[in-house]
Amino acid sequence: MIKRSISLISISVVLSLCACYYDHEETLYGAASNQPCTDTVGTVSYVQKVVPILQTSCYGCHTGSSPSGNQLMGTYAADKAMAQNGKLMGTINHSAGYSPMPKGAAKLSSCRIATIKKWIDVGMLNN
Repeated sequence: MIKRSISLISISVVLSLCACYYDHEETLYGAASNQPCTDTVGTVSYVQKVVPILQTSCYGCHTGSSPSGNQLMGTYAADKAMAQNGKLMGTINHSAGYSPMPKGAAKLSSCRIATIKKWIDVGMLNN
């Protein structure tokens, strides 16, 4: 009788713990994971939109006296030059013939790539 009670209690505990588990995307990853990209609406500001993306994904390796891959970034002139010659979009899109960046990390989100692309498409303004 005691064994049966312990077994029933154990089963009840396991079932109650399993019943509490759920894997809703919004709960696990935040509501923004499936939200539309609004960063590309209107004018894309280099300072407000592009620089923060490049700071978190590029500048850590591509600034200073000896930038990785000899690709210097971190100033408007350097970032614009990389955008003009196609290296910026080629690397972040993981296009053939380019070294996929950020190195050793996941590809940038489609929203971040679209933000940089829009900045390039409208003339790479220093705004």
